[in-house]
Amino acid sequence: MSTGILGNISHLRGQPRFKFIRANVASQSSQDLKCDLILHLASHPSPEEYGQHPVESLAANSQGTLNMLEIARANDATLLFTSSSEVYGDAQIVPTPESYWGNANPIGPRSCYDEGKRFGEALCMAYFRQYGVDVRLVRIFNSYGPRLRADGLYARALSRFIMQALSNSDLTVYGNGLQTRSFSYVTDTIRALLLTSVRRGLKAQVLNIGNPNEVSIRQLAETIIKLTSSSSKIVYQSRPADDPQRRCPDVSRAKALLTWSPQVDLEGGLSKTIKWFAAKTR
Repeated sequence: MSTGILGNISHLRGQPRFKFIRANVASQSSQDLKCDLILHLASHPSPEEYGQHPVESLAANSQGTLNMLEIARANDATLLFTSSSEVYGDAQIVPTPESYWGNANPIGPRSCYDEGKRFGEALCMAYFRQYGVDVRLVRIFNSYGPRLRADGLYARALSRFIMQALSNSDLTVYGNGLQTRSFSYVTDTIRALLLTSVRRGLKAQVLNIGNPNEVSIRQLAETIIKLTSSSSKIVYQSRPADDPQRRCPDVSRAKALLTWSPQVDLEGGLSKTIKWFAAKTR
């Protein structure tokens, strides 16, 4: 619960087929857990947040991944490791394929996250090669949707923009806003994760999961202002160190192996997300 909110699973608690265990993935090494499938998504995901918690962020993706791999090994289970587009760093090949090795600063302020994810991937592949564990790796690109946190260190650009626009406050853009991202609506991301988890023949596969439509941060801010009919203005602040200039996935491998492609366009996904935030703030 370092970043999660219990209210997000309120509709599941009390269901007979659902059990919630509150534990730290970096210390959860119990071998008596019985499972067929592990989805390892535990991590600090926001740059400001993992910048404040670098050790915990590294632990979740290193020791935490090791613990989950040991449980998968003991149960002969499949493990899905959610990696990140951050493993590519400031990519020099865009759209970026899974074969690209990356251009990341191993000792920079973002290294606690991107190097943690790179190590987690290496550990998964080591367990596959040495023990035959069925691992599947997905590199997620900027997912968003309802329940995305907008408070404090947990806020991302998209959720922060929405909250600022709804209150007619200035939208704070870091840098000149020309840096790009590719935003994938949560239902598209989750559908890809589930397909990757259960599809046969994907042992030791690495897949980019994201929307291949590249959007500048300035465009994102302008679109949110338009969709909220806000009177907000855009203001610019200093850009963080090692912030990637472009971020866009090549998803041809996921399309071929999963028969998957994103179904929700940016304006459609933003409209759903804005509606959720607006209802929450009333």
